[in-house]
Formats: sequence, structure tokens, C-alpha cells
Amino acid sequence: MKTGKLKQILLITDGCSNQGEDPIAMAALAMEQGITVNVIGVMEHDTIEERGMQEIEDIALSGGGVSQVVYAQALAQTVQMVTKKAMTQTLQGVVNKELQQILGKSKTVEDLSPEKRGEVMEVVDELGETVELEVLILVDTSASMKHKLPTVKEALIDLSLSLNARSGENKYAVFVFPGKKKEVEKLLDWTPRLESLTTIFSKLSTGGITPTGPALKEAIHYFKNKRSLRGLISHDDEYFEESI
Repeated sequence: MKTGKLKQILLITDGCSNQGEDPIAMAALAMEQGITVNVIGVMEHDTIEERGMQEIEDIALSGGGVSQVVYAQALAQTVQMVTKKAMTQTLQGVVNKELQQILGKSKTVEDLSPEKRGEVMEVVDELGETVELEVLILVDTSASMKHKLPTVKEALIDLSLSLNARSGENKYAVFVFPGKKKEVEKLLDWTPRLESLTTIFSKLSTGGITPTGPALKEAIHYFKNKRSLRGLISHDDEYFEESI
């Protein structure tokens, strides 16, 4: 069964977006392009306000992903759980599509006998271990996140170590918003390991605005440009047309 790559955006934030494009619309655009958007809301001692909570849920819903609100100290475990849960969810969707082609459009995994369902879930688990995974991580660095950034850094390194046990290839990129000079800034280009974040995170500055929509838009473009670069190597005319 061919699944290609699983492409995920992992958004880590603690508040409401307040600048730029609508993040819910941007998440829907990502999903249209085969990129799942997962959102983790980070609390400290208090709760996230209702508007922020609603936005977190709506972004994940539009992006076909998973959302979770968590206290900062439980972030590492949650980042791993959300990433893996989203992988399984996406793979189940792929398997359901295959089943519909074989059995008819109305059939899903739930319609199978318990024995067959178990076999299908084994396939999903196996794919989860072997499929190529690309996770673009968007970290909110607005002023209220300042004290949470060390925890975010540790959580991302834990994620990298946890997923290294898979036989499939993992690649990560990290963007922050707002950046020093722009709304969104690339912190780390595609890499199989996130350990290099240790030195970078200590240099981050935090700002007051939360441009979540522009950050998601930039993430979508980054996935797209990565594919276009491959097109350039194979002399893809479409890439040249886009570049002119």
C-alpha cells in the first residue's frame, strides 16, 4: 500500500492570533494540500481563555488534525502523543480510501468484522512505523510564551528521540512567530534530529503579537517550495513558470 509521505504542521501556542490571515482558513488550505495541522495549547498556571481554546480546536478541525490543551510541565508527553495520534488518524484515512475502492464507497474500517478490523489496524500500525514523516513545527514566541520556551525546546528534542525508534525516515523543520525582523522566521531547516535546537532556543526573543495565520501560510509555502526544488532538479517546466 503506497502512502507517500505524511506531512504535518505542529502548532504550539498559548493564545489567540491577532494579526494577519485567518488561521482557520489557512489550516483548511493546508489540509487541501495534504498537510495535517495539529495544535497544542500551552497553559502555565491558569487556563487559556475561551476564545483561544475555540481557535485551537477550530484550527485543528479545519486542518484535519488533533488538538490538545496542556499544562507546560506535561508538554513533552503531549507533543509525542499528538504527533503519533495524528499519524494514525491520517493513515486510517488512507486505509479507508483503499477499502472504499475495494468494497464500495460506503464502507470503512468500522464496517469490517472484528477479526478483519484487527488485521487492518495491524497494517495501520506497521505503516506508522515505516512511512516517511515530515513535521514542520510552528512555535508561538509572543510575549506570553517567554517562560514556556525552555519547556517547548525540551519537548521537541524528546519528540525527535522518541520518533527515532521508527524505521521510517523523520524530518523536522522549525519556524517561530513573530520573528525578529519578520512575522515568521525559519529557525531550523529540514533535519532528522532536533538536538541542535539546544543552542538556538536560548537566543530567541519574544514579541507581543501573535501572527498565527501568516505562520501557517508560510509553513504551507515551505512544503510547496521543497517540492518545487525537486522539480527544478528534474527540469520541471512548471517550476520555471512559477519562478519567472
